[in-house]
Amino acid sequence: MALHLKSSLVLALFIATISTFPTSLLGQNCGCAPDFCCSKFGFCGKTDPYCGEGCQSGPCKTKPQPTPTPTPSGGGGSVANIVSQSFFDSIIGQAAASCPGKNFYNRAAFLSAANAYPQFGTAASTDDAKREIAAFFAHVSHETGNLCHILERDGAVSDSYCDTSPQFAQYPCASGKKYFGRGPLQLSWNYNYGAAGKALNFNGLGNPEIVGIDVNIAFKASMWYWMTNVHSVVNQGFGATIKAINGALECNGKNQDQANNRVQYYQKYCATFGVSTGPGSLTC
Repeated sequence: MALHLKSSLVLALFIATISTFPTSLLGQNCGCAPDFCCSKFGFCGKTDPYCGEGCQSGPCKTKPQPTPTPTPSGGGGSVANIVSQSFFDSIIGQAAASCPGKNFYNRAAFLSAANAYPQFGTAASTDDAKREIAAFFAHVSHETGNLCHILERDGAVSDSYCDTSPQFAQYPCASGKKYFGRGPLQLSWNYNYGAAGKALNFNGLGNPEIVGIDVNIAFKASMWYWMTNVHSVVNQGFGATIKAINGALECNGKNQDQANNRVQYYQKYCATFGVSTGPGSLTC
């Protein structure tokens, strides 16, 4: 009889204790009332076990830790992580102090251009992404002499690069303007300036000089050219990118030294990124 009474008292005490808890506590995973804390185990309450260490929400005594937001990478890794400041500096650092590009080109402008084209350097695999970035900078390094030149051999060009063929009638050359190479990929010809200006909202035909003056426009114009003409053939091999950029002058055995210089830069940057040069031919 005494044992039964003692058991009854324990049971009554247990029932009385849990009756003081909020009704949403039992078997829950939070969803607490505004003035209750959600404990690290997913229950509601107001005391230290609920509002102290590990508290997820509510009037916690320790600040809840937000769930980290993953950085979008498109599956190929972050372009900013691949093109580190040290990598960028390793290129422009080879340019002589007297080079005009030395105080013009910068990594921030490149990243701004890359952000404007989120499909750049975000291939299905990290290795493919690194190969595209290596290819881009291989051509940039070749065409600018390691980011030394802003203008085509510093503007010593007599040709206006004006093509008046009927297929380019929508891009008429402006009087007195020259469309020689400018920027990281040396944007050339009136039809490229016109199309790039339309895509990027600058006067490419009337003010081609802006590509050699504004570093952000310079990199974006080069990125526009890459994404328009080169990006789709990157998976065919580096040789295909040479053909897309300067095939008429450097493929099929023409100007082999120039083409080889591009290949050597590509091989170097692939090695820097720890990837192979990938499938397809290195030459065109």
